[in-house]
Amino acid sequence: MEVPILSIVVFTPIVFGVVLFFLPAERHREIRIFALTGATIVLIFSLWAYFTYDQAIGGYQLVERYPWVPRLGISYHVGVDGMNVPLVLLTGIVMFTGVLISWGIDDRPREFFGFLFILATGVFGVFVSLDLFQLLFFYEIAVFPMYLLIVIWGWKVTREYAAMKLTLYLFIGSVIAIVGGLAMYFASGTHSFSLFALEQAGFSVDFQRFWFPFVFFGFAVLGGIFPVHNWSPDGHVAAPTAVSMFHAGVLMKVGAFAALRVGIMLLPEGARFWAPLVLGLATVNVVYGAFIASIQTDFKYVIGFSSVSHMGLVILGFATFNLDGMTGAGIQMFSHGVMTALFFAVVGMVYDRAHTREIPKLGGFIKAMPLVGIAFIIGGLVSMGMPGFSGFVAEFPIFMGLWQSQPIVAIIAAISIVITAGYIMRVIGRVFFGEMPEEFKGHITPINNFDKIALVILSGILLLVGVYPTIIAPLVESGAEAVLALVGGA
Repeated sequence: MEVPILSIVVFTPIVFGVVLFFLPAERHREIRIFALTGATIVLIFSLWAYFTYDQAIGGYQLVERYPWVPRLGISYHVGVDGMNVPLVLLTGIVMFTGVLISWGIDDRPREFFGFLFILATGVFGVFVSLDLFQLLFFYEIAVFPMYLLIVIWGWKVTREYAAMKLTLYLFIGSVIAIVGGLAMYFASGTHSFSLFALEQAGFSVDFQRFWFPFVFFGFAVLGGIFPVHNWSPDGHVAAPTAVSMFHAGVLMKVGAFAALRVGIMLLPEGARFWAPLVLGLATVNVVYGAFIASIQTDFKYVIGFSSVSHMGLVILGFATFNLDGMTGAGIQMFSHGVMTALFFAVVGMVYDRAHTREIPKLGGFIKAMPLVGIAFIIGGLVSMGMPGFSGFVAEFPIFMGLWQSQPIVAIIAAISIVITAGYIMRVIGRVFFGEMPEEFKGHITPINNFDKIALVILSGILLLVGVYPTIIAPLVESGAEAVLALVGGA
């Protein structure tokens, strides 16, 4: 009997999350150990799924399908290909390191980890779904816990505003996407929510052109596309560290992936018709996000707007409709997920000790926290797209794909590389080097071993992909080829 790897990955977090709610609230150590056990199991099975996938065979593998609501054509249907199996692994990595980073949480850790694990189930469910109803179902599960995690454990100054803003934006986007999904279901004539059946439904060109914006942009709100991006930096800043890691590292990829899987792959003629608008908005994401990040004085807002900029590169890669761009976008989702998780972990460690995120008030932290400083420098080099790091492996093929399809867009988007280098170097210089302010001297405590493990894991992955891109590039390329077989392209 085959092991249902994907079902274990999807449902382990919610099982552990529900059990957590029944543990004694005062047993903080046992709660943390139980949460870490659940995250470890998920990481192991995520690795198993990733390294079990056979690139030589390609297509969807580890497939499971069971009737759910047969009368409506709804099935529990999961599987992975070269595009989504790296995202499954990414979620497992961010979940595991997020639990390590949150080891010191004393304010209701039982509920914190419970809601975080329910969120993780929603994310995993979206990535592996091969049924449209199931994808939308897990999508809603992935969005809702964010409100509670931010409004209860977030930064007191803005948490209520940011949580409500995030929730309204994402729910409005998801409602629009659901309307588009239902339109496809009824127009298909297949009486099935299977994504495979909808791929073969043969929607008319006019239908695709009309409904593509509903589906694509409804999901792309969660991907942070301009001009409905400004919920994202506020959400990042207000969220506790592990939730920021999940938010930027994984949740924004849920939006981008769903926009690809449902919008582009099911409505390819609509995607081609609206491609100029998508390219234009994503270019604004990339350049505008970098410029806004460069003028921020709040450490966390810098990373928040940086995420908006880098997610724009993912959308640009999708809109190239060629193998280089699509492959780069797939790698960028993984690389950016690990990078932003690392960034927000570092910001959290600095803030926990300095009790401020104002960059002008910081300085010299690499002396007191050398590993934290080194980790941020590694993340910064990834963000800048330096050769030898995962950012280069992701961004270079995106710009190659752009140059083949839209060279002017490639030139404009390349401005962000210079701006990104500027603000990353500014932050490194102001926060980690120079003279430490007097009020911090002798008061900056070292990070614990769990923090060190998380930083080493995240930094190591960014270096591994950079120096050995073969570990991910051919896998993503096989998935990109399958996408292009549906939508057409070079």
